[in-house]
Amino acid sequence: MKTTVSSMANPMRNLLFSFLIVCLVSIRGYCQLPILSAVRGTHPDVSDDDYYEDTVTPKAPDNVSQGAIQRCDYDRCRDNQTLCSVLSEATGCFCPGFTLYNEKPKPPEITEVSQDGSGVVVQWCAPYSYVTSYTVMVDGRERQSFGESRRTGSISGVVGEAEVCVIAVNDVGGSDKSCRKYKPQGDRLPLTAWLIGGAGGLLLVLLLAAMLWCHRKQKKQEPGDV
Repeated sequence: MKTTVSSMANPMRNLLFSFLIVCLVSIRGYCQLPILSAVRGTHPDVSDDDYYEDTVTPKAPDNVSQGAIQRCDYDRCRDNQTLCSVLSEATGCFCPGFTLYNEKPKPPEITEVSQDGSGVVVQWCAPYSYVTSYTVMVDGRERQSFGESRRTGSISGVVGEAEVCVIAVNDVGGSDKSCRKYKPQGDRLPLTAWLIGGAGGLLLVLLLAAMLWCHRKQKKQEPGDV
């Protein structure tokens, strides 16, 4: 009787074991896709097309300026030159750096001192400073003032060598002096005349000496009187 029960239980056990194996295989098949997706690090619900559609392409910034800032047509050595501040307000150009209004101006730069009849003509370049006028001095004495736009001036009555200076002036005061030595061309004429006269006198002395020597030599060669 025991043998019969055992023989009937073995087929039932085998059937249950086979059923469990089939269930495990089926469950593993359904769970494979999420496991593989987790390993690969991807989201099964998001495609490649959806990912790249959200990418934003950076836009190049617009050019703020169309070119370099233009410098003003300002020449600090040009006579009757318009102020750079006026040019900047009119055209929007760029001025070089100037000292402040509450500071003394820097000294101008004398470029030439030439003779003009009985006087001199002075030329200078303006400093990069706020200037209201220029003053020309001769041998330490103020002779004449000129406007802020002037870069040249004529001073009469300058006789002989002299020191000519120019200073820049504004509301605060005057700048340091910029000076040059003036030597009139007429001072060279007496020296040239002395040189020419000396050379001519020496030539005349040599000519007279030669004539006297020839005369004495000729007299010695004449026969004596009977």
